[in-house]
Amino acid sequence: MSAMLSAFFNSPDAMIMLTGALVGIAASLLGTFLILRGASMLSDAISHSIVFGIIVVWMLTGQASGPVQIIGAALTGLLTVALTELLTATRRVKADAAIGLVFPALFSIGVLLINIYARDVHIDQHTVLLGEIGFVWLNTYDIGGYLVPQAVVWMGVMALLNLAFVTMLYKELKLATFDAALAKALGFAPVLLSYALLALLSGTAVAAFDSVGAILFIAFVIVPPSAAYLMTDRLSLMLAFGAAIAIISSIAGYWLAVWFNVSIGGMMAMMTGACFVAALAFGPRYGLVAQNARRRARVAENAARTLAVHLFNHEDDPTAKEENVTAALREHLHWSQAKSDAILAKSLADGLVTRSGESLLLTDKGRTAAREVLEPWARAG
Repeated sequence: MSAMLSAFFNSPDAMIMLTGALVGIAASLLGTFLILRGASMLSDAISHSIVFGIIVVWMLTGQASGPVQIIGAALTGLLTVALTELLTATRRVKADAAIGLVFPALFSIGVLLINIYARDVHIDQHTVLLGEIGFVWLNTYDIGGYLVPQAVVWMGVMALLNLAFVTMLYKELKLATFDAALAKALGFAPVLLSYALLALLSGTAVAAFDSVGAILFIAFVIVPPSAAYLMTDRLSLMLAFGAAIAIISSIAGYWLAVWFNVSIGGMMAMMTGACFVAALAFGPRYGLVAQNARRRARVAENAARTLAVHLFNHEDDPTAKEENVTAALREHLHWSQAKSDAILAKSLADGLVTRSGESLLLTDKGRTAAREVLEPWARAG
């Protein structure tokens, strides 16, 4: 067992994929609630503006990573939200415009401070934005005799913190997300929950910067939960699907990046997009294929009702032998031969119609369906 763990932690491939998966899990857990609140772009704002917090914390403490940086980033994230809400409260600036004003300002101040005070320190815009997940296995901690990458340790800590936060406050977060007024009335403090959520998001962002950078972090916050949203209406499943998509994107993105010799982080982000496209196309409820299938089914059901109404109108008519036959469908309903055959087959299968030679006869179920169309008031009564 010890040898297996040692081989696992000494494998660059495994550590890179594990780091990506942990970032994805930690980010998607929080991103789910941002997506549902329509505030997903706050992740972009916070992930850029905390550059200001990173350089300020370094100037005060001399530390470029670790728990102090995470705390500083969390405070900067809260500052971003507070300034955004302050601008929005003036009613002169809309919320999206306020975000667009605050985060470029803090980000630009952070970049300037880096250029002025940290020219020779390992803090730069490229590192913050892009990271380099391919080198996470080089910087390690000795934990119980195992050399564990620092990125794995810190992202593992943030993933566990985020999971504990979501698990312990699941009911409160759910209520605050879908009905903040009711949550406030019940004493759940939705504003405090929002600030805690964004503080954790900021801490996760700075923990992820050395390994994956801001771009992949933002992709993990937004895209897996968005894909999960297309697959289910249940919050618990959305959280699980989002985490699973992040893991799949990390593993598939790494191997494809190795295969094509391209950026690992870029390919992981691309795979989250591929998963989103797959969910958009094949999602069981909101996917385009499923929607098209339901639309075609409704069209077929309406056509079957149309056939039932046609037969019902001529059922006791002297011309029933001429009207209620297969050949008349093409002439009176203007259906093609293929459509006539398909709708007739559906009506027979659904028990709306029976066939006697060339004549088409309504069943009791077919008459009921026709009456529901012709006499809707009777159905309502």
